[in-house]
Amino acid sequence: NALPCPSGGSKWPKTGNRVIIPYEISRAFTKQQRTTIEKALRDFSFGERTTCVRFVRKTETDINYLSFVSQTGCWSYLGQTGGRQLISLQRDRCVRKNIVQHQALHALGFHHEQVRSDRDDYVIINYKNIIQGAEHYFQIVPTNNLGTPYDYHSVMHFDAYAYSKNKQQTIIAKNKFITKFGRATEMSDNDYARVNRLYEC
Repeated sequence: NALPCPSGGSKWPKTGNRVIIPYEISRAFTKQQRTTIEKALRDFSFGERTTCVRFVRKTETDINYLSFVSQTGCWSYLGQTGGRQLISLQRDRCVRKNIVQHQALHALGFHHEQVRSDRDDYVIINYKNIIQGAEHYFQIVPTNNLGTPYDYHSVMHFDAYAYSKNKQQTIIAKNKFITKFGRATEMSDNDYARVNRLYEC
């Protein structure tokens, strides 16, 4: 579910065997919220599952970096855009581990799971139940799936009722044994594997 990045321009550069991504966190967040953000980013590098991506605090010499701010909603740009790159985590609803990792994965170059190129093999999208104006969140993208399977439990997957206008499902799994999805509390094994494949860790 990654950006195709044919020229590599949307990927963060690799130095040696590491992808170093500087970041700053707005003082608008509480100390506890800043800790939550930092712990979520640390999981990319340390723990049972790891990647070669390292999020490090920005220094004065860093030109390209992520800037975590509290604006309206939870959102991020796709891939590296250059310069100060905003990630919005609205203070009263977005500062959770899964959301921080979700937005960080966008910044690394990953789309939502349910828009990947082969999604029609795995889910049905009920467009009639989607809030008007939100349809673009469900449109298929010609993604680079990196040889990884569709993952209902990816932190990048919407839940069954995402953007519903009538409390009816907007996404239905074709696998009848999959009844709950899009509720990941943290990155899945596939999420880690994809980062490692995209950045050749």
